[in-house]
Amino acid sequence: MTDGQRPYFDALYAHSDDPYALRDRWYEARKRAVLLAALPRQHYAKAYEPGCGAGELTHALAARCGQLLASDFSDRAVQITQERTRELTNVRVEQHALPGDWPRDAGPFDLIVLSEVGYFLQRADMQRVAECCKASLAADGTLVACDWRPGFEQRSLPTDEVHGILGALGLARLVLHEEDDFVLHAWARDGRSVAQREGIR
Repeated sequence: MTDGQRPYFDALYAHSDDPYALRDRWYEARKRAVLLAALPRQHYAKAYEPGCGAGELTHALAARCGQLLASDFSDRAVQITQERTRELTNVRVEQHALPGDWPRDAGPFDLIVLSEVGYFLQRADMQRVAECCKASLAADGTLVACDWRPGFEQRSLPTDEVHGILGALGLARLVLHEEDDFVLHAWARDGRSVAQREGIR
């Protein structure tokens, strides 16, 4: 994120602890369910979720992860997510501005989730984030990106460009879910399907 975007996020969280209505909208609950269902593994030892916002996805991901590091650019979002996950001993929440604060020393991660974050970045920063994802992803790791498709004023990159940058990393694509509202990709170093991993075929 850029410092120029800080007033936007400060204003968002000054007016509400849940400015995107993540807790109340069926759209948001359904999107989280789609993302969780797209994960090819039932459990991940160590995960990273930058851009955690108000922490609803963080709370849901925690049930699938041994350790989950969540972060956000906004200090208020960090506080909200810390409160949302305070009873979860496997969750740590920190303030990170991407790409500079990417937690290189905390990896490797076997799951990285970029949900509604890439389109706020300038292209060069998104490319650096993609490189960080590849460098931090474990040998059996999964990378997920889920993003809103329509345009809006604060957008820096089109969603298709964000996913194109991540898709060019050379990972195997396991999942593509497209709707008018959002698109979700899951890539992995291990290109086997869930059925193949379980010996069904």
